[in-house]
Amino acid sequence: MTNLVRGVVVLFVTVTFVAVIFASNQTETALSIANDSQSRLENENVAELTSDDKKLVKKTVSERPTSAPKAVTPATSAAGRSFTATAYCLQGRTAMGHGVRRGIIAADPRVLKLGSRVNLGAGSYTGQYLVSDTGGRIKGNKIDIWVPNCAEARRFGRRTVKIH
Repeated sequence: MTNLVRGVVVLFVTVTFVAVIFASNQTETALSIANDSQSRLENENVAELTSDDKKLVKKTVSERPTSAPKAVTPATSAAGRSFTATAYCLQGRTAMGHGVRRGIIAADPRVLKLGSRVNLGAGSYTGQYLVSDTGGRIKGNKIDIWVPNCAEARRFGRRTVKIH
């Protein structure tokens, strides 16, 4: 009987070990794919809109029916707008599948589309960010900036920032 129990334990440990190795390889593959797509996003040139293009986009957006939610693109009507910012320190994957890291923000996808690059004016956190995540409490003009530790997130608190 004890040999049977030992055999089952050894089999369980072996299967668990193989599953961990397999999951690790799958995670590395997914990370590699995510990093490659992120590198492509970083290397793409963002085209500047002329003032005539901005007027056309604003006119098109204003002609939409009021019942449908309006998507605000960072290159047009979100430019220079104030947002309420907080910080988060959760580990894991974003809504776009990227691993969390500096330069990632979470936003309401109806306001800032996933995959958008925005220039954020927020003191020492000023810079270019990728809208890569969403959150249950992020509605309207709210963003969440990823920081590496929770103490830094608490120090950040809640503040008003500008998106350019």
